[in-house]
Parts: sequence; structure tokens; C-alpha cells
Amino acid sequence: MAEKKSFKRYTVTSALPYANGPIHIGHLAGVYVPADIYVRYLRSKGTDVVFIGGSDEHGVPITIKARQQGVTPQEIVDKYHGMIKTSFEQFGISFDIYSRTSNQIHHETASGFFKTLYDKGEFIEKTSLQYYDEATQHFLADRYITGTCPHCHFEKAYGDQCENCGTSLSPDDLINPVSVLSGDKPIKKETKHWYLPLDKYEPWLKEWIIKGHKDDWKINVYGQCKSWIDHGLQPRAVTRDLDWGVKVPIPETEGKVLYVWFDAPIGYISATREWAEKTGKDWKLYWKDEETRLIHFIGKDNIVFHCIIFPSMLKHEGSYILPDNVPAFEFMNLENDKISTSRNWAVWLHEYLEDFPGKQDVLRYVLTANAPETKDNDFTWKDFQTRNNSELLAIFGNFVNRTMVLTHNYCKGKVPPIEELNDYDKSVLEEMKEFPMKIGVSLDNFRFREALNELMNLARLGNKYLTDSEPWKLFKTDESRVRTILNISLQICANLAILSKPFLPFSADKLSKMLNLEKSVWKDAGSAELLKDGQTLDQPEYLFEKIDDAAIEAQVQKLLDTKNANEQKAIKVNPAKENVIYEDFAKLDIRVATVLEAEKVPKTDKLLKLKIDTGIDNRTVISGIANAYKPEDLVGKKICMIVNLAPRKIRGVESMGMILSAENSKGELCLISPTEDFHNGSEIK
Repeated sequence: MAEKKSFKRYTVTSALPYANGPIHIGHLAGVYVPADIYVRYLRSKGTDVVFIGGSDEHGVPITIKARQQGVTPQEIVDKYHGMIKTSFEQFGISFDIYSRTSNQIHHETASGFFKTLYDKGEFIEKTSLQYYDEATQHFLADRYITGTCPHCHFEKAYGDQCENCGTSLSPDDLINPVSVLSGDKPIKKETKHWYLPLDKYEPWLKEWIIKGHKDDWKINVYGQCKSWIDHGLQPRAVTRDLDWGVKVPIPETEGKVLYVWFDAPIGYISATREWAEKTGKDWKLYWKDEETRLIHFIGKDNIVFHCIIFPSMLKHEGSYILPDNVPAFEFMNLENDKISTSRNWAVWLHEYLEDFPGKQDVLRYVLTANAPETKDNDFTWKDFQTRNNSELLAIFGNFVNRTMVLTHNYCKGKVPPIEELNDYDKSVLEEMKEFPMKIGVSLDNFRFREALNELMNLARLGNKYLTDSEPWKLFKTDESRVRTILNISLQICANLAILSKPFLPFSADKLSKMLNLEKSVWKDAGSAELLKDGQTLDQPEYLFEKIDDAAIEAQVQKLLDTKNANEQKAIKVNPAKENVIYEDFAKLDIRVATVLEAEKVPKTDKLLKLKIDTGIDNRTVISGIANAYKPEDLVGKKICMIVNLAPRKIRGVESMGMILSAENSKGELCLISPTEDFHNGSEIK
């Protein structure tokens, strides 16, 4: 069990985001915020730890985006790698290195890894039939094939997944598959690839995962791994036909690269090598020494890759340590809907940093308090506002501000001495001592919400102590007691500064500066002597600000605008009918008219009987618009109508013409009306 073993050092990795778009809150909640909290906690304890991140710059999504924008894949990854790296830095994700898989050191590392396994005879070489675009002479990756989903009949499903219903697919499942490259129907053609024999590794994986990690891996991680293994593993291709990626380093493999799932996790190793070269460290200690603990932070969609496939690669390469824990998170949804980059349904980190300057810690707090640790969770802007105003501001910030202001008012901004402790003081100090251990145990077991709640409990303890003790009522009668109360309150503030740093690094630094707290580490927390008697404090500043309704309404409106845009985009327009000659169109006599009277046709749901002034005459028209309009709403309304349509009897009434209407995105009928006040009888040409 990992908890019983002492490690000399830690290697902590976070999933490599695709460099084909910016970072959103789903990425942050599921991977980067918990990883950063954990690493900051380890550093505060004095642990030797390297925190590895980087951009995944290979794979089909990047080539598709490049093709859509008419640029090279390199231009795409350069753009988004820079954006992602900057966003992480501004948000306070404290990577020791944030690298990229297009770097030469990565290509060398990934190629070498493949070659070692190849030379050891670990791969299966297999020829199979795959889709091929004859027009462009390319083998097609799954994402380069679209067709009709066999489940929901969405017409633009990809060869690996239907984005409409979410079902995983293969290209063979699609109805009427076509190539994204040419629009032609692809053919099947033979191609040769190399496969990792996961079926061969099953006995070892059962021993290592099913028996070895039953008690220390999260239940969602263990359960998914067990399900995969119980259903039987199959060989998995490690190469693919593509011209963007790490070239396959063996002869006669022109036009083939390493599959992105194979080369991307090797990016952790190549990034560590790059970091070691820059810092003079020995990278092998962090990947090949049994006294190093390897931990992967990922989302649930990467569990199989990091718990089954990558460990199999490491194990059978032969010289690497295996991951000790993979604390994968579930998904964070947004306003009760799945986050989707293709639908722009997301809160983008770079936009958040612009819209809420200086509020990195608010988002870190909300995403941690609501973290999808074992099940999917939901982010809403209303909850974001409530947690800021009612928790960070009203509890944490309020306690610190009250303590600082009272100390400046009553003690000239200097830390007063403790003069005499009563039983309440002693109980508060004893309780304060327990928080480093409580928070630490939660973090050691990857329970981040629990750890954050314990931190807030310390702030709650301080608030209650200050409120109960009421120093503002004692100042004129018992200055000695006031000094004791304020000293204890300040010591709680100092403990908050240390213990909050993994969670709220910007606020912790601000609080430490206000307190003039000398550099302190985790082991110092719990002490009632962090601040010395007579120590001068800086002027109080608010740690957090109230977020008003207008700011939240603006964010909600942005999402509503996105939803409306998606609905408009999803509207299906019927193809044009067969062409007609102008003379046929000219036979239609379309006029501006006004509805004079309107009533329902008895015993019908859809029909209205209208009396209309056409400018030529007054006539009766039967129209099927009763579901869209009330009769009284139509009287006096300007409309457009065909006045020379042959009369037709409907429900015993002769209808003399046809009103023009259109169907909106909701399937509702809307009458066509002139935008100007034309007179009745005006011809529409």
C-alpha cells in the first residue's frame, strides 16, 4: 500500500491538453486545479517533487482544425500552445515545466521508446483493411470519416463518435460514410501497422491492478479498469497512417506516425528530460528509481490509457517505475449541460481571466468546492457568485478583515501579547492545532473537497471565536483581554495563510504580506506562535470582493447567446425545389393586405376564417394558423398574400387566396408582413 511506503521524491503529471483549442473549466476542475493543489501541498511539506505538464500537439483533431482554417498543423499548435501556457501561468498552475510534444526532445524520446519495444519483439505486426480516400490518396483516421449515426440518425457523426447522442462508433457503423477530405465515399484498402498486445499482458494487469490496487485507487478508477479487464483486452495499434506526428522509426514506414495515445504519455518523460537539462537534475531518478512515487492526474476519459495501456508500455520497456496512483476525476458540466468545445458551451479560462481580473482564487475555490471527484458535477454562475459572496467573502475574508482592522484600531497595528488564557481560548488553540493534520490527511488521499472544507472550518472557527469574544465591547474595560483575543485571532489568520496556499495561492500571498509573516511551511502550521509579539502588520486589504448580479448576468447572457447561436446553426434548411422559369413566377399576384376580421372555424383546431382587405376587394380566406395566432391578435395586421390563387372550398367556405408564412426554428408559423406601411393592394414583385 502506497500510504505505508515512504518515498524520496514524487513525479506528478497532469494530462496533456490538445493544442487545438483553449482551456476551459472542465479541464481545470478535472485535472489541473487538483494537481496543482496536491503539488503545492507537497512542496510546502518540503517534498522533492517535479510537476510535469505540456501540450499534446499531435493527432487528428489538430490536423482537422488546420485543414478547416487553411493553415499548417504547426501553426495551429503554436497558437494554442502559447495560449494554454499563458493561461496556466496567469491562473497560478505551478508547473515545473510546461513542454510540448512537437519538441525535438519528445520526438527522440518517443521514437526511442518505440524502438526499444520493437527490438524486444513486443509488438504484433498486422495488415488490415482500412478506409482510404482515392481522390486524395490518404488513409482515413476515424475523425476523417463522417456519416449518419445508426442510433440517432444525426447526419454528421464522426467515425469514432456521434457528437449528437454521444455514442462511441467505428467507421463501419456509419450509414453512408464519406471522406471529410474529398466528400467522396471511401474504399477499403490494405495497410500494415504495429499493435501492443494488451491481451498478452492481461495476467500481469490482473495481478497489478485487480489485486494490487483494489484498496488504494479511487473506486471510479478501479471500477473502470476492472470492467475493461473483465471484458477481455485486445491488441491496440500503436501506429497510424498520417503525416503529422512522431515518425515510426523503422524502415519502410513512410507516411506512418506513432498513434497519439502512444506518444502523448511519453511526453511526460520527454518533458522531465527537458526540465532536467535546464536545472541540472538527473531525470532518471524521477522515472526509474523505485523510491519515486509516480502520480497521474487525469479526467475519466483517460483512465484506460493511464492505468492499463501506459503502464503496460512502461512495464514491458523494462526500466521505468509504474504509476502508484491515478486519482482521475469525473466530468464537470456547465449549467446542467455537458461542456462541448464544438458547441462553444464552455467557460474559457482566458476569457475568465479577462472578465474577472484578480479573481483566480475564486474560480479555484469554486471548482474545488464543487469538484467532480467521484461523479459528474455541475458548474453554475449562480453557485459561483454564492460561494464567493457567502463563503470566501463572508467567512474567510470577513474574519481576516475584522481581525486586522481591530488590531490596527486597538493595538496600533502591532501584534499584541497573550496575557492570560481562559478555557475558551485554550480550546480554540487546541482545535487550531488539528487542522494541518486534518487537511493533510484529506490531501494525501486525494479528497480535495474535504480538505478545502476543513480549511474553511478553520476560518469558521476564527469567526466564531471573534464574534463570541466581542473585543469591541471590552476595549474600554479590559484591554488585557482584548490583546489576548486579538493575538489568538491573528495566529489563526497566520495559520490560514499557510494552510490556504495550496488552494488559494494568490490570497495566501496577500494575507502573508499583510501579516508580515516570514516564510513558513506546512510543519509550522498549528502553532500559536507564528507571529511574534510587537510585530508590525501592514495595512488591511480585502482578500475578496463581492461579485454583483450584473457580472453574473453578463456571463449567463453569454451562454444564452451561445445556445441561441447553436440552435440557429442546427436548423435544417430544406433543399431548393426544382427551378421555375420567370414567366411562371410572374403569374403569381402577391399583394399587401390587411386582416379585417378573424374567427375560428368550428370543429377544427388549426383553421381560422379571415376577412381580408386586399385593396382590390374584401374577401374570405381560410388559413391553418390557429395554433400560432389568436383571432383577436390578427385584426388590423398587415400581411402578404397571393390574390390570384384559384378558389377552393374548405369546410364549406370558399377560400379566395393564400396568406404567406414562414416556419421559425421552433416549428412555429410566422406571417410574412411588410416592414413599411404599404397601402393595401401594393404589388410584391
